[in-house]
Amino acid sequence: MKLHITGINHRTAPVEVREKLAYPSGQLDAAVQHLIAQEGVNEGLILSTCNRVEVVVSGDAADARALVEQFLESTRQMPHEQLAPHLYHLEGREAIRHLFRVAASLDSMVLGEPQILGQLKDAYSSAKSIGAVNGFLDGLLSRAFSVAKRVRTETQIGQSAVSVSYAAVELAREIFGSLSGRSVLLAGAGKMSELAARHLHRAGATRILVTNRTLERATEMAKLFDGTVVPYDMFLQSLAGVDIVITSSAAPHHILTREQMRSVLQQRRNRPIFLIDIAVPRNIEPSVNELDNVFLYDIDDMGKVIEGNRQARQEEAREAERIIEEEVDKMLARLRERELAPAIVSLQDQLEQIRCIEMERVRGKLGALTPQQTEAIEALTKGIVAKVAHGPIAEMRRHANSGESSHMIDLVRRLFRLPGRDS
Repeated sequence: MKLHITGINHRTAPVEVREKLAYPSGQLDAAVQHLIAQEGVNEGLILSTCNRVEVVVSGDAADARALVEQFLESTRQMPHEQLAPHLYHLEGREAIRHLFRVAASLDSMVLGEPQILGQLKDAYSSAKSIGAVNGFLDGLLSRAFSVAKRVRTETQIGQSAVSVSYAAVELAREIFGSLSGRSVLLAGAGKMSELAARHLHRAGATRILVTNRTLERATEMAKLFDGTVVPYDMFLQSLAGVDIVITSSAAPHHILTREQMRSVLQQRRNRPIFLIDIAVPRNIEPSVNELDNVFLYDIDDMGKVIEGNRQARQEEAREAERIIEEEVDKMLARLRERELAPAIVSLQDQLEQIRCIEMERVRGKLGALTPQQTEAIEALTKGIVAKVAHGPIAEMRRHANSGESSHMIDLVRRLFRLPGRDS
């Protein structure tokens, strides 16, 4: 069983590439079903967030790398030359380590943020519900969740952890000095917006407006923070009276264009406005930032703002990395044992069966035997069988320790005519 991960993240691809590759939530299940329908893919999962898109597959595909690349190119309508330079490909130990690091938030833009673990669990639950995760990958992901819990329990990496939403609020506070008396509009009422609203509330923002395509969700969000609901079709008109706008809508297109913003500025009499776009795909047309008195930051800008937070967590991260390596070793040992055990048992059973058959064949020729003689013959033949089995078992274990057990297991199966793996 081979494990392969292909993906992009905030370090390998800019936001304009990530937003094209990201899978809308409504299309994710269909994409995963299409993935596991590929020849050689037994299980599959797609993790799609604002900062990464990763395809995880297990199976016996001859060239998993090419298979997944073609899958991404076809499902996201991206040409090879545009996508390939940003992709990373991981297999075996490196893939397991990466999965554990992602779950433990060691690979996140904001080191130690807890959101990615929830996103990975959601991707796992979704894939499991449609039967795309049901064996090897199921056990591996469950272990990844346990590793993430251990990292958070044994290190301080999650203490005072920030998120992209928190970084957005901190940037607003840095620019305005204080958020007291400032009016803020949240466009989008998803998890990112809720997190931003919580931080804004703590920072002293006195007026929070919420707009969302679904009025019920906007109302629910506004109640949490004594905010005001703005009907979605009044979004543009509301911009004339706010200081800060944070967008995290799931809309597949820009909800604020350069021309619309130009009109808003005329209504504001050119008073400055601060826009933070933490959505992927982006909600605000990038050229809006070219207008005077508009300060637009996107999610990649947030990454630069929060880079300093990484430095404060590096010591804890080193301990977390040690835990990850230890857990990877344990996982690989379990996988090797799981791969070796059936072959060893099969070999021992085969040799024991041969021993018993030969004992029965010659028993009549030996005449009456005393219990002591029977016991001696049993011990002799079992000893011979054990010595015969020792060599191939030792070789299989030696190759397993070097990470190359499959070839040796197959060789032993052929030499001793053992049942195949799928028998």
